[in-house]
Amino acid sequence: MTQTFLSSRRRQVVLSSLAAAALGAAGGTAFGQTPARVLRVGHQKGWLSILKGRGTLEKRLAPLGVKVTWTEFNAGPVQLEALNVGAIDFGDVGEAPPIFAQAAGAPLVYAGATVPRPALEAVIVPKDSPIRSVADLKGKRVAYNKGSNVQYFLVKLLEKNGLKYGDVQSIFLAPADARAAFEKGAVDAWIIWDPFLAAAQKTLDARLLVDATGVVNNRAYYFTSRDYATRNADVLRIAIEEVNAIDTWASKNQGAAAAELTTVLGLDRSITDLYLSRAKFGTAPVTREIIAEQQSIADTFFELKLIPKKLNLLHAAPVDLGA
Repeated sequence: MTQTFLSSRRRQVVLSSLAAAALGAAGGTAFGQTPARVLRVGHQKGWLSILKGRGTLEKRLAPLGVKVTWTEFNAGPVQLEALNVGAIDFGDVGEAPPIFAQAAGAPLVYAGATVPRPALEAVIVPKDSPIRSVADLKGKRVAYNKGSNVQYFLVKLLEKNGLKYGDVQSIFLAPADARAAFEKGAVDAWIIWDPFLAAAQKTLDARLLVDATGVVNNRAYYFTSRDYATRNADVLRIAIEEVNAIDTWASKNQGAAAAELTTVLGLDRSITDLYLSRAKFGTAPVTREIIAEQQSIADTFFELKLIPKKLNLLHAAPVDLGA
């Protein structure tokens, strides 16, 4: 997924249309009537897609008079733009996009976070590559998505192994372009996340050099807006509980989860099986410790001049921030 907070004219038109439609769904009532509450969910193909198919969120929220609507997006940053223009209330995203969104002034609040999932991102090299250790990356061409969670992983990985960020040749490429470059031998290594990682291992015979275990946590996040969090804490609590219920089911039924996720993602079953074999499951409210993790990412991105100003991540913390 790209990690830039984009704002093209065409996208603004689309997002404005979404916002208008969402406003109609949420509050287009006659004068004097109390508008029904609504939870407008933006999601990428994945676990929220499975939650949508279950219909359990709608059942939980129905007694509260809350309607649920769903809009699918192809990347986290676009979801965050939709939040910024008031088109959605809740969505899923990786570590990095919220940092860029907050730097751009989006009123986001972290609503929930997964458990650490460091094995879901890694450095891979061609099967017969002479690169055998992190130290061997010095001077090599390393492909990855600029401003992403894997860029943060690279910085911390090099630091842990006594290298500097400038010791490698960074080749900034989105996943599809990076895969093509990796396959042609135009780069020496590729830093990528699942399910792209599993796909490269299964279809390109890539060798996993090192994953993020012991380096970074690689959580996923669920977000909302400050206004929505203030007015609908009960709705968000239930949403996170239902997301965690899907996680709990997947952890206990990995075969069934792999089958369902294979259909959602449109991947070969062997790829999904490999992806889920190293996944960790569990989603809960955000704590101060988790906010501190995001603060470290924000500070790193500021030092790399990827964002224009220092951020205080407490500005994106829930009102009822845990210990």
